[in-house]
Amino acid sequence: MDFYDLDLSDPVLDALDDMNFTECTPIQEHAIPPILEGRDIIGVAQTGTGKTAAYLLPVLSELSYGDYPKDAINCIIMSPTRELAQQIDQAMQGFAYHLPEVSSVAVYGGNDGIRYEQEKRGMQQGADVVIATPGRLISHLSLGNIDLSRVTFFILDEADRMLDMGFLEDILQIVSYLPKERQTIMFSATMPEKIRQLARTILNNPVEVKLAVSRPADKIRQMACVCYEAQKIKLVTHLFRQKPPQRVIIFAGSKIKVKDLNISLHKAGFNCRAMHSDLSQQERDEVMYSFRSAQTDILVATDIVARGIDIDDISLVINFDVPHDAEDYVHRIGRTARAGAGGEAVTLVSEKDIPLFKQIENFLGREVEKLPLPESLGEAPKYVCQTKKTHRKRNFSHNTKKRTKKNFRSKKNS
Repeated sequence: MDFYDLDLSDPVLDALDDMNFTECTPIQEHAIPPILEGRDIIGVAQTGTGKTAAYLLPVLSELSYGDYPKDAINCIIMSPTRELAQQIDQAMQGFAYHLPEVSSVAVYGGNDGIRYEQEKRGMQQGADVVIATPGRLISHLSLGNIDLSRVTFFILDEADRMLDMGFLEDILQIVSYLPKERQTIMFSATMPEKIRQLARTILNNPVEVKLAVSRPADKIRQMACVCYEAQKIKLVTHLFRQKPPQRVIIFAGSKIKVKDLNISLHKAGFNCRAMHSDLSQQERDEVMYSFRSAQTDILVATDIVARGIDIDDISLVINFDVPHDAEDYVHRIGRTARAGAGGEAVTLVSEKDIPLFKQIENFLGREVEKLPLPESLGEAPKYVCQTKKTHRKRNFSHNTKKRTKKNFRSKKNS
């Protein structure tokens, strides 16, 4: 479907023309019409499917008609991380290029007092759109810096990540400041029960738009290497000795692993930087600038921080740990092979993560190519699922029969 087939305002369509956006993605095609109708909506789709435009375009289109108060905050967009908030803010600037009367402010932690005062001033002057992380918005609310009593649009982006990060209470507290008569829009990559419960709490008769999780791009060469946990760092350095790293992202399951891996790679002489939640906003910006400008070859990052990474020329993605579900796997390796280019993805599968990776292979509908472990690293675990529970049941059943037989004999002899 073409954007001109939707009932978007002329200034928004002009901005799309300037950006050479013509065709809607599936999530935009199905989400924009009900949002324009004023319906609450819950959209389920992966990152990278155009969710940001799916809610920004109709909201900006509505604001462009000027039927909303100039001295009030009309839209709140909640983001789980600073990086995503910045990304939404950048998209906002592009889509609102022909709407100088529509103002916005991004509100997130990790910066200095000057930035905080700028956020406060922007909100008190009645910015139309506020893009915020939960903790920072709660801080402004507690100090009376922001009035949410006339908000019309309330948007939760990547709601599943916000709940994973422990922001449920913050979200419910923010909702308590909002008027009951509002339009609520929620987007999530997954739909676990906790998201359904939140939707039932804050949405009113929502339209549900759900897109199936797409398979990874065909141009990604997917590989895996089965190894013991203690072999992983040596395996990564071996891979980089075989092929010098350029434009590489390594995903690790925790910030501790990110820090340790970054130190190990530095000691091995590789040009890398770490990206995790302990860094200040200025440090994160410096790391991303260094990586985007190719001053850094390897970015070692956690999942939560890496969700805001949008770079087209990544050549290799390494999963230092197996992701917990297929959606995260697709999201991670989808950082490569973008904009029509090819790419590679390697997942390091430890013995305990074999069942988890088999589930990912089941989702993919095929077995991922297995790389042999270098002989210098020793033996690798076998790629088989353990059935310990079944084994215990058999032992229990066997022992029960023994006990029953023994009891029968004792009764017979008595």
